[in-house]
Amino acid sequence: MKLTLATPATPARSTPVFNRRSKTMLTIGLCLACFVAVLIGAAALGDAGLQSSLRERNLSPALAHPFGTDWLGRDMLTRVVQGLSLSLKVGLLAASVAAVIGAVLGTLSATLGGVVDTVITWIIDVFFSLPHLVLLILIAFAMGGGINGVIVAVALTHWPSLARIVRAEVLQVRQSDYAQLSFKFGKSPLWVAWHHMRPHVIPQFIVGLILLFPHAILHEAGLSFIGIGISPNVPAIGVILSEAMRYLATGYWWLGVLPGLMLLILVKTFDVLGENVRHLLDPKTSQD
Repeated sequence: MKLTLATPATPARSTPVFNRRSKTMLTIGLCLACFVAVLIGAAALGDAGLQSSLRERNLSPALAHPFGTDWLGRDMLTRVVQGLSLSLKVGLLAASVAAVIGAVLGTLSATLGGVVDTVITWIIDVFFSLPHLVLLILIAFAMGGGINGVIVAVALTHWPSLARIVRAEVLQVRQSDYAQLSFKFGKSPLWVAWHHMRPHVIPQFIVGLILLFPHAILHEAGLSFIGIGISPNVPAIGVILSEAMRYLATGYWWLGVLPGLMLLILVKTFDVLGENVRHLLDPKTSQD
């Protein structure tokens, strides 16, 4: 009787439970939760906490006022939530406009070529050669400040990086066989751009929009901090931090630390989201 030795079974290769895709979905849910929570919180709190109450001024964080009160007795939690809500709206609008400008100009530059490509590339190089913060201040000052000035300044200074990435992507697609075949069949450059290059531009647009969003929020806060952006009467994060600088040395730490911490958490959350979405859409890292 012939005996055979049983070979140990090879364990099946298990798929990581918490891979990049699941991390991205979790981050997306967290960002949406933060976005909705800030907007709903701003609407729920209203303007009641923004009224002055000299009997409650300079109170440290407690149950009645989780973020304390300022030198006029205004509730800091209400001011911070209202300021974050404004930053989200301004940042989203400015980042959307900047992303659209970058995607359109980058596509046109690579598709049309010639003089159009030369002019757009030159404009991109000019924007990169100028100091970013100085350009922001000049545009916001020329627009008269305010919310509209901040939106225009941020939108007009954040598109060049995305335009350069889209241009490189479209140039690569333009050399493909199916794009060259469309040109030989007499299709116009705009037709080729819409039918062949648009699917490659949309992922870059989405990633660029998400990554531009936290930068737009920070620059909105920066312009408001130096007094060029939003009016001091509006509870913006930059305004709150600017006012808090005069009181930090006297021990009122909550006036600057808590608003700055909330802004940092919000910006970092969307920055992590952008990095995860970029790796998710990249074929080289999408299966990690």
